Amino acid sequence: MRILLPFAAALALAAPLCAQAPIAYDAVPGLLKPPAHVYLGEVAGVATDARGGIYVYTRTGGAEATIGASRVFTHGGSRLFEFDRAGNFVREIGQGLYGFLFAQAVKVDAHGNIWTVDRGANMVVEFDPQGHFVMNLGRKPESVNLGGRGGAAGNGAGVPGDNFNRPTDVAFDSAGNIYVADGYGNARIARFDREGRFVKSWGTRGSGPGEFNVPLSIAVDARGNVYVADHGNRRIQVFDGDGNFRSQITGIGAPWAICISPGAHQFLYSSNSNDPGTLDGGEIYRMELDGKVLGSFGRAGHLPKEFGTVNSIDCRNPNELLVGEILNWRVQKILLKP
Repeated sequence: MRILLPFAAALALAAPLCAQAPIAYDAVPGLLKPPAHVYLGEVAGVATDARGGIYVYTRTGGAEATIGASRVFTHGGSRLFEFDRAGNFVREIGQGLYGFLFAQAVKVDAHGNIWTVDRGANMVVEFDPQGHFVMNLGRKPESVNLGGRGGAAGNGAGVPGDNFNRPTDVAFDSAGNIYVADGYGNARIARFDREGRFVKSWGTRGSGPGEFNVPLSIAVDARGNVYVADHGNRRIQVFDGDGNFRSQITGIGAPWAICISPGAHQFLYSSNSNDPGTLDGGEIYRMELDGKVLGSFGRAGHLPKEFGTVNSIDCRNPNELLVGEILNWRVQKILLKP
């Protein structure tokens, strides 16, 4: 069966075929300054708030905690840190939290609330700007299989609301709607209203329009269009807020992390990262929202200005990006020179 894409999709497919000029850039080494005896592990998520505060969700070891008069070592799998805009350590949020097992992403919404996505706990957790727990979506799996909870079939159409199976990212539109990429176990996007009530989901495993092969990252533009990094299918798919397919962007490698900058002129950023443990690709693309490539920068490696599996991009300032790397256990601040 032939699938006819809309005209906008054809333009998006063709756009990356134009010349891809390299973008000049610098990196700020040693941006973050954690306290003594605190180390970053795999940096799964990095995000900023309107004040410039930096939030890092990292797969690292346990933390010290005070229980009574004793200092003990807890064995959490992930930790959420806050730094100021200069990289100075501010605090740890959610220390020892039930839902912090295997960090995947962190985002800050328009109200300054902090959201974590945990692939091990199957949870999306919201904190207020003071670091207090507000709401969680999803839950840890039961110790006994209760009729296939968690979407074992990998088909988004049959998965109840927040029964996530290794979710990967979260994003928000201007009305406060919440979009969750339920990516490794389920191949779907789940939508909730601003109060956390499930609205709908779309997607199933496959390679056609509206189908996914590991949707790893998600972003929403000012018009409410939803962009999904469909990593296994080597494309970014674009939908309206109801999940109707609009277009797709290809020719930019295997998108891993995506970000859309705010402002009157929005830009789309996408990292080309293959499976962890490899150093293939590694560049980050800067695009118009229709998929036209404006240039790219970086390559795979371990040195400053090189990237090791970029799992998160913060682009609140379109010319000063923060990049979270899994293989290199770090956050790099990237200064673009357009």
